[in-house]
Amino acid sequence: MNESPNYIKTLLMPSTKQQMGRRVWSIDLESVWLPFFTATNTMKDTAIPADALGCPIRLAYAKDGSIKFGRNGRPTTRVAKPISQNVSLVRENFVATLKSYAEQVANDHQEDYALQIQLAQEAGKPIAEHDQAEVSKAIQQQIEQAIAQANPPEAEKELVTA
Repeated sequence: MNESPNYIKTLLMPSTKQQMGRRVWSIDLESVWLPFFTATNTMKDTAIPADALGCPIRLAYAKDGSIKFGRNGRPTTRVAKPISQNVSLVRENFVATLKSYAEQVANDHQEDYALQIQLAQEAGKPIAEHDQAEVSKAIQQQIEQAIAQANPPEAEKELVTA
């Protein structure tokens, strides 16, 4: 059996680094995207403007030119367009690479791949059945509560003597 490429193995290794800060595509802007795009600019693989890398977080403006504010009263920010466009490109290429790898493994190791699918489906079946039963119970309880609220029991009437 062939071994997976190192880049696939690396993607599956646990990482101890905690990322903080603004995220783009769930990946930290400051510690991942900015160094990555600075490197790609250095190698002439991208031509992201220096101002986008130097000030990647910008104020968001409404169509009328006014600054947008969030519900909390703070100004809204956005990621500079050249960075967000390149992140989208990386994401699309990443997804294509994952699909290509899965397709290659499925073709090269058809029996093992089919076995993995069968094992996963068998292992997941009781979980899906349990979840379906729980959802059915919860829906039934909601229906019963709605009926009870729509038809409250009549209160006992007090007899009043005149």
